[in-house]
Amino acid sequence: MRNRIPACPFPFLSALALLLVLPGTALPADESQFARQRETMVRTQIERRNVTHPATLDAMSRVPRHLFVREENRDRAYSDGPLPIGHGQTISQPYIVALMTQLVDPGPGDRVLEIGTGSGYQAAVLGEILREVYTIEIVEPLYRWGSANLRSAGYDHVRVKHADGYYGWEEHAPFDAIVVTAAASSIPPPLIDQLAEGGKMIIPVGSPFRTQVLTLVRREGNDIFTEQILPVRFVPFVRQ
Repeated sequence: MRNRIPACPFPFLSALALLLVLPGTALPADESQFARQRETMVRTQIERRNVTHPATLDAMSRVPRHLFVREENRDRAYSDGPLPIGHGQTISQPYIVALMTQLVDPGPGDRVLEIGTGSGYQAAVLGEILREVYTIEIVEPLYRWGSANLRSAGYDHVRVKHADGYYGWEEHAPFDAIVVTAAASSIPPPLIDQLAEGGKMIIPVGSPFRTQVLTLVRREGNDIFTEQILPVRFVPFVRQ
């Protein structure tokens, strides 16, 4: 959501995606153009950068990203970069959304928590793959906007909460995967505690004023392992 730089078991499709699979149904001209742009995005921005997770690729090809950006940026919805969504936040570069999804490796029956709903796009991608998706947004106008975007795009099963994501969502823990979409100076202990056995968390770690490191966290029993993936630039983790 916030950076610079096997087939889907639960295909919760938006109205656009449903139109795409109904035989004999013609898309409006602008929706047809967005569909072509989305196909190009997946092929040139994501597959060529070695994202190979089938469910991730399928989700990225289905979610109508243009419904999760501000109206004035809709013509750039499928461009290779982040876009501003207001309140000092951004919707992430598509490749980063795909990479973070692939790294947590969501599968059928998993329960996933996202920290930082923003526009709702990352949650929608997860919602194409999973039935249980929980997402938290601390900025109230973004909470309202992201929630509305998810509902209007057909992702009613994604549960959204207005709260401080540092503390996670304990009543629905443990989570098989946690996706954090803002840079934290260190990994929040409550999020580690809410990881299930064998669970994975992806989080940018470092100062908000310089390049951070996208970090993969894995729980194995009582042991926690971290792996540095690549340098990134995310907006800071907002606290109350």
